[in-house]
Amino acid sequence: MDSIIAHYSLTPSPYSPPSLPTLSSSITTNLSAPTLSFAHRKPTMSRRDVIASASQTLATPEPKENKLWGGRFEESVTDAVERFTESISFDKLLYKHDIMGSRAHASMLAKQGLISNSDRDIIIEGLNKIEKLIEDGKFEWRTDREDVHMNIEAALIDMIGEPGKKLHTARSRNDQVLTDFRLWCRDAIDLIVQRVKYLQVALLKLAIKNEALIVPGYTHLQRAQPVLLQHLLLAFVEQLERDAGRLLDCRARLNFCPLGACALAGTGLPIDRFMTADELGFTGPLSNSIDAVSDRDFILEFLSANSIIAIHLSRLGEEWVLWASEEFGFITPSDAVSTGSSIMPQKKNPDPMELVRGKSARVVGDLVTLLTLCKGLPLAYNRDLQEDKEPSFDSVKTILGMLEVSAEFHAEHYFQ
Repeated sequence: MDSIIAHYSLTPSPYSPPSLPTLSSSITTNLSAPTLSFAHRKPTMSRRDVIASASQTLATPEPKENKLWGGRFEESVTDAVERFTESISFDKLLYKHDIMGSRAHASMLAKQGLISNSDRDIIIEGLNKIEKLIEDGKFEWRTDREDVHMNIEAALIDMIGEPGKKLHTARSRNDQVLTDFRLWCRDAIDLIVQRVKYLQVALLKLAIKNEALIVPGYTHLQRAQPVLLQHLLLAFVEQLERDAGRLLDCRARLNFCPLGACALAGTGLPIDRFMTADELGFTGPLSNSIDAVSDRDFILEFLSANSIIAIHLSRLGEEWVLWASEEFGFITPSDAVSTGSSIMPQKKNPDPMELVRGKSARVVGDLVTLLTLCKGLPLAYNRDLQEDKEPSFDSVKTILGMLEVSAEFHAEHYFQ
């Protein structure tokens, strides 16, 4: 769970777009630039430079490292294919869960006599060192090694040699990635449920603080009946309670282990799937190997639960945006959770809750992306499913931020 918390801390984006010239400056440049005929142009390269450049172009390219899956291949993939198919840029978030799964797998292989106890100890020691390198920011993530699994496994082989090659025994990346992903979802759900409880507590504290305060109750956004503010706030507490319940139900259903399903049809080796499942805290192994590597209903259910939370938070945000307006005038947010205007100094805007309302669109969009991705896929695994990670990571990151700022907002405003 620590890796999830670290990933979802609010950090500035590493991407900064390149500056572009304004239209007027480009027009001015074009108008003022002198026009030269080809005959007046001076050569920019000597004959020797041209020959040297051509020689470099025709030189034999540096051989690429063989892929772990590249046994039958005689040629390397092109750079464009390598860039297009890599996932390490985002799935390295799963490193802790990948190493956790590999430790359990190595222990099972040793227990079953498929590797020696000595090899197991060397493998686990190597994995521990790699985990430390990653956490210290000293691990080199390589695009040519495609994903988090191959980066860690190749680094392990580089580090410990022959024993590292035995770790892939009776395991495919297909069951490996699903194991990592289910472990990650389990931790993410625990973290979101914790944040839901924080928001519920913030709402309860606000209700207790404003005991016996009467506010208008609305239907059709028209004043209908007077109600206690506590009654209204507890309506949101009830919604959040159901949200937490949906997440916990989802957690129980996804808590089964795909390891041992391999590519799609298992393995003839005498593995112990119950041992790895138990060591990783799963309820048990998944029953059908084809289903284990191909289905994504667990992440669809998870993102669906997140979407319902987002809708509830959006409605909560709308309530406070309206109530903070001059037309309603029921609440005054503190300066700590408000923003102003650069041209209208009298303004005090409840921007955090406006963004909570707006970011719900992202969470719903992430769910729609996953639903569309999974529609019509044939059994079993397809590379399309690599695209399930980014919307899942985004959904979790966004919903955690929405819950956190909502709890802060409720601790930082008062009623008129």
